[in-house]
Amino acid sequence: MSSEVYERLVRRGLLDRAGLHGIAREARTSGKRTGDVLIERGVPKYEVLLCLSHYYDLPFVEYEEDILVSFKVLELVDAERLKSALWFPVSVFEGKAEVIACNPRDPAVVEDIKRTLGVHDVQFTVALPEDLIRIIENNQDLNPDFPPSAGRTPLALVRTFLADRRTSLSRQRTALAKGRTGLSFLRTGIAFVTISIALYRFFGASYILLLALPLLTAGVAAVFDGFKWYFSARPIALQKLDYAQTGPTEGFTVLEVSNPGNAPEFARSRVVGGAEQLREDWADLSPVERRRFLANDRTEMAEERTALASMRTTMAKARTGLAFTRTGIAFAGLGIGLLRHFPASPWTVFDAALIAFGAIAAVESFHWYLPGRSAANEGLRAVRNALARESIWDFAFPRFYRSRDAYAGLGAVKACQSPSIWGTSGLALERTVLAERRNLMARLRTIMARSRTAMAFIRTGLSMSAVGIGLLIFFGVGSLPWTAFDAVLILTGLILVVNGLVWYFPAEKVKRQLPYCFGDLEMSIPDYGTSPRCWGKVVFSHDDI
Repeated sequence: MSSEVYERLVRRGLLDRAGLHGIAREARTSGKRTGDVLIERGVPKYEVLLCLSHYYDLPFVEYEEDILVSFKVLELVDAERLKSALWFPVSVFEGKAEVIACNPRDPAVVEDIKRTLGVHDVQFTVALPEDLIRIIENNQDLNPDFPPSAGRTPLALVRTFLADRRTSLSRQRTALAKGRTGLSFLRTGIAFVTISIALYRFFGASYILLLALPLLTAGVAAVFDGFKWYFSARPIALQKLDYAQTGPTEGFTVLEVSNPGNAPEFARSRVVGGAEQLREDWADLSPVERRRFLANDRTEMAEERTALASMRTTMAKARTGLAFTRTGIAFAGLGIGLLRHFPASPWTVFDAALIAFGAIAAVESFHWYLPGRSAANEGLRAVRNALARESIWDFAFPRFYRSRDAYAGLGAVKACQSPSIWGTSGLALERTVLAERRNLMARLRTIMARSRTAMAFIRTGLSMSAVGIGLLIFFGVGSLPWTAFDAVLILTGLILVVNGLVWYFPAEKVKRQLPYCFGDLEMSIPDYGTSPRCWGKVVFSHDDI
């Protein structure tokens, strides 16, 4: 922009002509705009705006949050391109448009506006480039210098895809639970069948058939039902739905989603310059700017919940593998006991089938178990790291929230911080508080899943040791190979029990220090016949939950 735009400053005695030309040369050399350099040199901003208004004979406008345009107008333009073109439409109606521009006399700008908006008449308002860019970003729902993906609508889209992933993971965990239930049916059925056959083999065709035949019938039905439950759930449980957090970065970044559809991909934006400093100045932010940060915080929380859900699903797969191990050990143990007790006969085929089925179940168990082996340790680390990270509450309530120990930061709000928390950014902050509650519960569920997986280790180990001890007691130590086999079963079972205890106690320690809900939770009671200002409040204290 030429220095003649600012001749008014010379006439008003705020600058001499040499000084104005020097500032214009400095702007050309540095690549800055003349108006920006003038403001940096101490010229009041309103004087610079009055120069623009006088030169173009147009009203001027500064950045204000309430300069908003309709969604239909925004659909006509590419907001990112307009930050370089330095114009922005305020309204478009019947071939006419109201436009804010930095250089309304530039023929290329005027032609670009008419072609883009499809109008023939343009009414201009002039603004400084910095103000115009902030107006555009405000209509994109962005804080200064944030990428388009940081708008509340794109962030809501990311959270929707994350919610869909959590729903799929929940469905997979349900399928895994159904599979484990089927395996329980299967173990019960095989036990019934084996007992009925053993009774027949011990006592022959006698009155004992009155007991053996119903057991056999119930066992066959349970086996069939168990297979049906397991194989119907297996395809869902096998789907690869793991979600790993995109990981921390050196600066403030935004979670983005690409390839929307059945296989969305999540990644981090570039580091947003100045965002951390802006966040540090929380008390000076406007409610709109705070809500934008809060939307990003809710997205970060949603990603953490999704990653924790993925870990819980992986642990559920490990528990399913351990259920297979117990099933296989039960089958093989029964088969080995029958094979060693009875002499060779046509029934030996049944004994061998039990052993073979147990071996197949053991192989299948590795298919489920190996992917879930490290999930419990990863889940514990994730919870501990989450509790140690800075959160929105470090900025919103530094006096109450800065103290940290190993498990500090368990909750966001206490009753002593009301009512200011509810008066800052309204529903956005309340939604963030509730999102924090959901994350606390997700962390607790992850720790409890680790405890359940540890108990599955212990149950599996006890089952293996019990089978080994039972065989050893019943058949003695007469055969060295069989005695070695029994000893291996007992030792392997004890190792699993110890491993389960190693997993169990740290999880229980964290669980005792991680309450279901921390502090008082205040929620509105909607009454849609009245204004929201008149809605009542209900407070749930931690002691009541």
